[in-house]
Amino acid sequence: MTDSAMQQPILVIMGVSGSGKSTVAEALSTKLGWDFAEGDAMHPQSNVDKMAAGIPLDDDDRWPWLEKVAAWIRGHTEHGRPGIVTCSALKHAYRDVLRGPDVVFVHLRGEAELIGERISHRTGHFMPSTLLASQLATLEPLGDDERHIIVDAGREPSVEVADIIRKLGLSPVAQG
Repeated sequence: MTDSAMQQPILVIMGVSGSGKSTVAEALSTKLGWDFAEGDAMHPQSNVDKMAAGIPLDDDDRWPWLEKVAAWIRGHTEHGRPGIVTCSALKHAYRDVLRGPDVVFVHLRGEAELIGERISHRTGHFMPSTLLASQLATLEPLGDDERHIIVDAGREPSVEVADIIRKLGLSPVAQG
């Protein structure tokens, strides 16, 4: 059992594909010395194949994946460990699956043109740029009932990381 007042958070780095979730999450994890999990790696192969074919996922595709991400979050919370996980978390209902007393959503938000440009230049990722419009259409704004911050995704990752640390008052894990 952990004391939520003392527990550093579990950060869910969220946003549409191409917003910089993985880049920012990895840099943040390195800076803080926190555990990091790539949410995309938790997708079943059937989801990856569907997205790679340019077919948007539906809710039935997403629920099992969201449960895996939520299990990672719960494991860290139960052990009092801060952590960082990437997950698009586009809908309020999806975020409900991930929420907990120590979870903070960090929404990397950027202009569609910028994100589209990023997607068109990246290599080795299964998500094609043709799915950006469906993700933007699915994205629901964070509500007052969700612990969150919004970060401008149009800057250098190091600036975004510093912004997250400052806004949330985060500190590295003590090395022992």
